[in-house]
Amino acid sequence: MIRVVVDDLAFLASDAIVRPATTRLDPTTPAVRRLEQVGGAEFTGHMRIQKELAVGAAVVTAGGGDLPAEFVIHAVIRSDTEPVTRDGVARAWQSALERAQEWEFARLTVPPIGTGAGNLSVEDAAEVMVRVLKAHTGNASFPADVAIVVETPEDRDAFEVALKLRGAAES
Repeated sequence: MIRVVVDDLAFLASDAIVRPATTRLDPTTPAVRRLEQVGGAEFTGHMRIQKELAVGAAVVTAGGGDLPAEFVIHAVIRSDTEPVTRDGVARAWQSALERAQEWEFARLTVPPIGTGAGNLSVEDAAEVMVRVLKAHTGNASFPADVAIVVETPEDRDAFEVALKLRGAAES
């Protein structure tokens, strides 16, 4: 099932939270930054990396603190030299979904990936994410339930339009 909900990503229960990040696992939006506040030192301690990750990669770490999920999937959408693009978002989201399949995460929560100042519009992010998600769910058992967590009713509307256009109007 694919749902679109207006809520706070840091408080919605799931098996794993998808967290858009930079190649150094830095947060990309204030909503994502709240995960660090809720997860505290335990969560941020799990995000140490030996070298920068590639745009389009995804890596799983433990959650921590008061996060409502045991795991976090970090989807890498930008670097210092590579800005957020539709292609980078598609690759990172696909990688995140592949990690969910490998780890058998049944329930995912995910914010709009690639949005924010100077990045993709909510409509572009919705189109890319729904397209990739529909392709993935056609061939995979996990995740079975995806909650796309948005901050405003307008953002919800953009995702619901994309879902209807892709024939995935289960929200």
